[in-house]
Amino acid sequence: MISRRLRHGDCSLFYVAKYSEIGYNLLQSGQILPQADDRLRGGWQALRKEYISMVFSSTVFLFLFLPVVIAVYYNPFVKARGFRNIVLLIASLFFYGWGEPVFVFLMILSIIMNWAFGLMVDGMRKKGSTKGMKAGMILSVVYNLGLMFIFKYLTFVTKNIGYLFNNDSIVVNIALPIGISFFTFQLMSYVFDVYYDTANVQKNIMYVGLYVSMFPQLIAGPIVRYETVADEIENRVENKYDFAEGFGRFVVGLGKKILISNYVGKVADIAFATEGGMSVAMAWLGAVAYTLQIYFDFSGYSDMAIGLGRMFGFHFLENFNFPYISKSITEFWRRWHITLSTWFRDYVYIPLGGNRVSKGRNIWNIFVVWFLTGVWHGANWTFIGWGLLYFVLLMFEKLTGFHKKNGWYMHVYTMFFVILGWVLFRADSITAAVRYMGNMFGIGATGLADATFVECIKNSAVVFAAAVLFSFPVVKKVGALLENKPVVKNVLASVCMVLVFVVSLLICIKATYNPFIYLNF
Repeated sequence: MISRRLRHGDCSLFYVAKYSEIGYNLLQSGQILPQADDRLRGGWQALRKEYISMVFSSTVFLFLFLPVVIAVYYNPFVKARGFRNIVLLIASLFFYGWGEPVFVFLMILSIIMNWAFGLMVDGMRKKGSTKGMKAGMILSVVYNLGLMFIFKYLTFVTKNIGYLFNNDSIVVNIALPIGISFFTFQLMSYVFDVYYDTANVQKNIMYVGLYVSMFPQLIAGPIVRYETVADEIENRVENKYDFAEGFGRFVVGLGKKILISNYVGKVADIAFATEGGMSVAMAWLGAVAYTLQIYFDFSGYSDMAIGLGRMFGFHFLENFNFPYISKSITEFWRRWHITLSTWFRDYVYIPLGGNRVSKGRNIWNIFVVWFLTGVWHGANWTFIGWGLLYFVLLMFEKLTGFHKKNGWYMHVYTMFFVILGWVLFRADSITAAVRYMGNMFGIGATGLADATFVECIKNSAVVFAAAVLFSFPVVKKVGALLENKPVVKNVLASVCMVLVFVVSLLICIKATYNPFIYLNF
């Protein structure tokens, strides 16, 4: 039964994860029908990366990699800055190459090339050649975007050309290096910062390599700009306060990922793996589940990255600020994935002219930014559609002033479109997204509610309630109330931190479900 379902295309990551060995064997033996091949191959690749990659919530990272790196980094015998930088660089390259060693060489090549582009830009500045500076910057853009196109988008482009001309022979299947969108954007950030003279050129290639490969932010962000950490690479000062604060932040992120995201993620997987119709209630539950999953997963990884950075003396910028409390789409994107938004603002929107141009040109600039934002997230029409959806919503607010209105309905309006946007983001195709949204509004649905919905609610109600609660700044408000009672505040925070850490570790050891949902990045 399982084999038949997989052969005929019922091969979402949910089923591949459950029946991975069968799916892999079928794929290798060539028994997969053409219509199922792409989905199964993609699902298997995702599953493979999930289990062999060293992510922050894996037992290998928590019980082996991180303790060893901390012990070597903070050993009492060698405290020189150069030694500690080498430790971080080697550890980071090892971390990236754990699952797919071959792509380490791709990253090293990119580091060398962009280091050279930075030197070129700086050299041309000293010669007073504006054209030479611009040439160095353009070469960096061409190289980095070309790299992303080959490894991230070439398969997508050739698939669509093949579909258009009914010719599958032109399809080129290229494996996607994990985190390529993050490290290419950071490398471009380095050259841009040198070009705009907001950071000094780095003549030591090892420092550029450390900036790009630093394992806390390597595969899931935040996007760290060179100017943010340029000084700390050479002159940072580690201390017990930063280490303690960083560890606490890491624990918070780990709890978000393990205790909330993974649990609601199971419900999202069930809903989005349903091939036929589902009940209206189940469709909405699945959409809300993914809305909560991606927030607690992504903000959890950002928290862990910021915390790990602090533990080694680096201060990364914040990436999330309770986006689900927003009362407009404009506000939402000021709170969601802040480092990506500011990257596009500073390196794309403003250079295009920003809002200092005609209304028509400004609309075009915003369109370019959101088209590129969608493309950046993955090589699929769903991501492009997702980006363009936000372009339409943001233009509506900008042209009408709707985002300036106040009232409870603004929060409802915002979350309604955010949830629909996540359905488009999560779906395998535009068709699947439309079908899923249809179920949400009763079109093709099997009824108002069903047994699956009841079972999911029964098993996950507490986690859903906690997820909704902690989507709001509840902890900050409690901390503010206890500001005049520091002893109580510190004891309560310590107890909660220990509980979250211990329970998260125990679940990590026992759990078999620990998805990494940024494989398209």
